[in-house]
Amino acid sequence: MRLIDDLADARVERPTIVTIGSFDGLHIGHQRVIQQLIAHAREAGRLSAVVTFHPHPRAVLRPWLSPKVLTTPGEKAVVLAELGLDLLVLLSFSRDMAHTPAPDFVRTLCERLRMAELWVGPDFALGRGREGDVPALQAMGQHLGFEVKVLEPILADGRPISSTWVRELLATGQVGEARRLLGRPYSLAGEVVSGARRGRCLGFPTANLAVRPERALPPDGVYAVYAIVGKHRLPAVANVGERPSFNTGQHAIEVHILDYAGNLYGRDLVIEFISRLRPEQRFDDVCKLIEQISHDVERARSIFAAEAEEAREHDGQRIS
Repeated sequence: MRLIDDLADARVERPTIVTIGSFDGLHIGHQRVIQQLIAHAREAGRLSAVVTFHPHPRAVLRPWLSPKVLTTPGEKAVVLAELGLDLLVLLSFSRDMAHTPAPDFVRTLCERLRMAELWVGPDFALGRGREGDVPALQAMGQHLGFEVKVLEPILADGRPISSTWVRELLATGQVGEARRLLGRPYSLAGEVVSGARRGRCLGFPTANLAVRPERALPPDGVYAVYAIVGKHRLPAVANVGERPSFNTGQHAIEVHILDYAGNLYGRDLVIEFISRLRPEQRFDDVCKLIEQISHDVERARSIFAAEAEEAREHDGQRIS
């Protein structure tokens, strides 16, 4: 997959089939559409292209309404590369871009990407004042020589799959349901930073994870997670919250990797949310806190054992 961060520098050897959007989360609805676009482009001897933006347009135009983001640009790039996309056009969104007339932006796509088809949803619009809606784009296509394909939304449980729906599930701690819509566990990445080291004193050493402030977080509580350290995916328990038993008042994500003794300070860590174990609680008695953490760890081990068994059954069915 080729990454383009400035349309002025784009040089493509074949016409492209393009879709445009924020694609936050790259949920299974996004993935299905992009997979169809990639397959169609290959059959037609064309290149598949996704045009997306960073930051989220709402963060620039209406920051007070800006949603917490589900994926970073780097995470989007990884998922799109795995899908087999040819071109990822990642543009920096600004007020100047927001004021660009729709015909000018579309003309640039035609000139720089040799756009032959544009795939959009029925409510899609781009350009200044959202003037580039579907009828306007279809008229531009007749003039500039590209086709507009209008896609129906992908449904789950009779409801269109959307990034908003994923955020709603995440905000209520339904990380398993969010995983179903994303097609993978919701993940956070960050650097392991130094903390108060209370977990080590309690017998459960933790890695303190620093994540970007714009990232969407599940509600405070304790979660069964996988921790990705290098090439290893390790079972772990994470606490999201303010650690009320210690009155810190500081929000943090602390990760205890089961049966792991390595030093993680300064390293990058990714966690994948699998299941919510319980809300965050305050314990006045340290012994009760240790007892509860031990219970959390055992519950997490049971969840990971069930996950492993399900994976074995799935692999067995696939081989058969």
